[in-house]
Amino acid sequence: VEQAGHISMPLIGDIPARGLTTPEIEVAIASRLRATYLRNPDVAVEIAVRRPFFILGEVNNAGQYPHVPGVTVRSAVAVAGGFSPRANERVFRLTRAIDGEALKTRIGLDEPVLPGDTIQVSERLF
Repeated sequence: VEQAGHISMPLIGDIPARGLTTPEIEVAIASRLRATYLRNPDVAVEIAVRRPFFILGEVNNAGQYPHVPGVTVRSAVAVAGGFSPRANERVFRLTRAIDGEALKTRIGLDEPVLPGDTIQVSERLF
């Protein structure tokens, strides 16, 4: 998917993909192929590479990590080597881009992490 949110396909041109699920993209491609070249197209869409997520702050190995389906804040902290000794293990901030704007919110340990999310683990006061 290119930066503008489209998939460029030979013969049928650009297909909008931003905000669509893989089954929805399959339907869009199949309908475009059906309208121009094929009677009964069989289309399969698979995600080859997902955007990474980022975890910052009071973890042992802050940084960028590959996203896998089903990752939560708890598993993201584990991938980052666990909490540092100064970490606030109850308060986490999430930054997520939605329609080009950064949404910032507090989340819990069992909340899902999406590709491109940034998790901030705060320092505890005492």
